[in-house]
Order: sequence, then structure tokens, then C-alpha cells
Amino acid sequence: MVKKRKTARKPSARMSDRQAMSIATNASNTIKRRVAAMAAAPLAVLESDKDLQAMLKVLSDQSEPIAVRLAALQSLGAAAFSVSSFASCRADYIATLRKVADDPDPELRQRVLGILMREKDGYAQKKLLEGLKNPAKALLPPEKALQLLSYDVHAEAYSAARDILKKPPNDEAKREALRLLAADAKATPIFEKVLLDKKELRENRQIAASALHALDPQKLQKQARKILLDKSDYDDIKATSLTALEQFGDDGSFGQDKALLKSVDRFGAGKVPAKYRQSARRFLTKYGS
Repeated sequence: MVKKRKTARKPSARMSDRQAMSIATNASNTIKRRVAAMAAAPLAVLESDKDLQAMLKVLSDQSEPIAVRLAALQSLGAAAFSVSSFASCRADYIATLRKVADDPDPELRQRVLGILMREKDGYAQKKLLEGLKNPAKALLPPEKALQLLSYDVHAEAYSAARDILKKPPNDEAKREALRLLAADAKATPIFEKVLLDKKELRENRQIAASALHALDPQKLQKQARKILLDKSDYDDIKATSLTALEQFGDDGSFGQDKALLKSVDRFGAGKVPAKYRQSARRFLTKYGS
């Protein structure tokens, strides 16, 4: 009689929390099976300190498969959503995240630092700032570090962003530096310069326009007028400038500004998308004679 070959059973959706933890933390199981079990384990972490410590150990153990460690991080994150229930676990959780923040695996580093920055963790902020000042110590690429620093911006982060703008390592880092500075009232001159610079990437100029609208709407309107009077500027930047004047301007002098009205009329009559022509018509209807 031929015996049937036994096959490993996949974790059942009905498995108990204890079963899930047993499978998830047992290195003799397959990676796929352990990862699947991790998804069923958050409740066990909340109910047992022993299980919490076992999950934290998996996360911090560099000898574990990275897929399993990432699944452990996700499971712990799910448990952390139960704020009141997780309160007694939070100190150990944060301590482990800090321990893993400089892990050799870049994906795990980025996820962990992201969690810590959403927690407004000073340790993570310090590490990210150190990396921006000294690339040899960087845990993440500069653009990613700037993104995460934007979760909890302080004066030191603004200073780091300004340094990046002086000598950008790449276009992405410059873009993220501009986005981070969009909440800094002292950065208005930077955004005015970027908005008027036709050599700048168009996305950066759009970021500058948005930042100026938030920081100093009057200066945005002043620069928007200059752009609309410039025959050589790009249509999309002109359209953004026109919107700034048409929707947010309250200057009664627009109706007396013959040069501006002529430029808007010329822009709306050109070979531009229909939505741009409509914006020009609205402006002329509102302010034209």
C-alpha cells in the first residue's frame, strides 16, 4: 500500500493566535508559511509579552530571511494600531526599531525610519540629519531622508534642506528639499527665485508657486504678473500664474493694467490647451473692460 505524501499545510484563516505565533517564529517552517502566519499574529503580540518579545527578536535578527523580518515589522505595526492595548509594549517596540534603523537591508531601514519619524522620534531625526550632512553616514538616499524629515520639521531640517539646494546631489533631492521648505516662512525668497528661473525644472517651479501661495500670496501674484508678461515662458507655468491671479487675486488694479490684459489675451488666443484658454477668458471677463 502506497502511503500518501504529506504536504505542508498553509496557515488557516481560522488558526488561533498561538498557532500563528508558533509557525511565524519557527525557523524550520518555510518562508512563505511564516510570512502568512505573521499576518494572523498581531493579537498574540498584544496579549502576551512573551509573544511580543519573540516577534521583536525575529525583526532584529539579521540571520532571519528579510521577507520574514519585513512581515514581522508589518505584524507589529498592525498591533501598534491598538493604541491603548499596545501602550505597555511601545517602549520595547521603539527600542527595537531604533536598533534596526541602521540594518544592512535598505528596504527594512527605510520602513523602520519611516515608522520612527511618524512617531516624531528624535533618534531617527538625528540619524537622518547626520546622513544629510555627511553622506558617508547616510542611512537613506538624501531625497528619502528629506521626505521622512517632513513628518516632523524643525529648524535643523530647514537648514539641511537649504544646504541641499546649494549643491543638490540629484534632481529628486532638490525637489524634496523644496517641498520640505514649503512650510518655512523664511524661504519665500528661495521660491521667488525658483519660480522665475526658466532653467529650473517645471515641477520645481510649480512647487515654488504652490509654496508662495501658502507663504506669501501677494508675492506670488507679483511674480505671476512678471511671468505672464514674458512671451518666452512656458505655457503651463503661465497657466499656473494666471490661475493665481484669477482665483486668488483681489487687486483692483488688474483692470487698469493694460500690459497684463494684453498678455493674457495673447496667451488665450495662442495654441494652448482649451483649459488654458478658458482660464484666460475668465480672467478677462473678471478684470477686462
